[in-house]
Amino acid sequence: MSMETQGHSIVSTPTAWKDDEQRLESFAATLDDIRVRAEGRMGEEDVKYIRRMDRFSRAMEIVGRVLIHISPDPFTFLAGVSALAIHKQLQAAEIGHAALHGAFDTLDLPTKYRAENFSWDIPIDEESWRKGHNIRHHGFTNVAGRDPDIHFGPVRLTEQTPHRTHNNRQLSFMMFALAPNFGLLMSMHFTGLSDVYLDNGLPQKHDALPDRSWKSIAHAHWLTLRKWIPYYAKNYVFFPMLAGPMFWKVLLGNWMAETARDVYSAATIYCGHVGQDVASYPLGTKAKGRGAWYAMQCDATNNFDVSRPLSILCGALDRQIEHHLFPKLPPERLREIAPEVRAACEAHGVAYRTDTWGRTLAKAMRFVRKLSAPSAGASEQLRDLIDAGA
Repeated sequence: MSMETQGHSIVSTPTAWKDDEQRLESFAATLDDIRVRAEGRMGEEDVKYIRRMDRFSRAMEIVGRVLIHISPDPFTFLAGVSALAIHKQLQAAEIGHAALHGAFDTLDLPTKYRAENFSWDIPIDEESWRKGHNIRHHGFTNVAGRDPDIHFGPVRLTEQTPHRTHNNRQLSFMMFALAPNFGLLMSMHFTGLSDVYLDNGLPQKHDALPDRSWKSIAHAHWLTLRKWIPYYAKNYVFFPMLAGPMFWKVLLGNWMAETARDVYSAATIYCGHVGQDVASYPLGTKAKGRGAWYAMQCDATNNFDVSRPLSILCGALDRQIEHHLFPKLPPERLREIAPEVRAACEAHGVAYRTDTWGRTLAKAMRFVRKLSAPSAGASEQLRDLIDAGA
């Protein structure tokens, strides 16, 4: 059995299985056992944790907004921006992302934490996110024609997305436009506004719009604006107005905190499914059985290694493999089971990629740059299949 650990995938060569079907059945049974035991441990400890984290987040918001408002010097101002950015990141990831996956639905918590009731403190429509992210992305990770996240607007993230002229400059767009405005552009991606205004390169194929009728386009605008208007009015109009003549300082501070959250979130998410060694699947790919689906999730996913505070700010998406295997587990349980999942992958010859955050992000950016040039094969075949109505 061979295994590479530092900065590489774990891929062992098991000898105990008669064939791949038996190996994957065993893999599924092992992971299901891990999940059942993790769910069995969920309870009061998880309730206390999420309440404590939410209180801390709200305290950071108050501290941040007050310091930005009254700051007499740059250092106090930056402390306020940092506190507000921490609040925004916790609400986006450790609390919000998990809540919208239903991670807290079975716990003894107020209904505001349930997926169908949760109000995200981020400019992304919750209903659209659940459909595009929870159902399509998690159900068909990196599968062309099913996972909308194999591209974001003009950014091509796998070879399964056809190359277009605007992809030639996609690395610059990703770094200087998409990352600093991640929440805003992610909302467009999931509500369908990207389908209206940005060409994804797939003829007659939309990520969120059912069609290009005026009703569908109007509904996409409604889904987007019903979240954008109150969110940006609060951050960029209401709180700055409270500062009177110093409105510009509060406006600047809120924008800096917002941008910090967006760049941090983007750096987390780019790492999850992008890279030369990350699997992507052609149109029509389907897993044959639960074990095969688990293996596909692992093959199409990266982990990265960070300290606990950074992991909390990531919402445990540094444990992206575990999250994709068990998306309804709370973040703390994902961190807890990671060693067991890694051991299961090793024992069954399934890739388990993990590296430092810096190296993982660098690999993702190099692959995005590579994809800025046309590539023969998969993407052209995908366009042909879609043209043919497949």
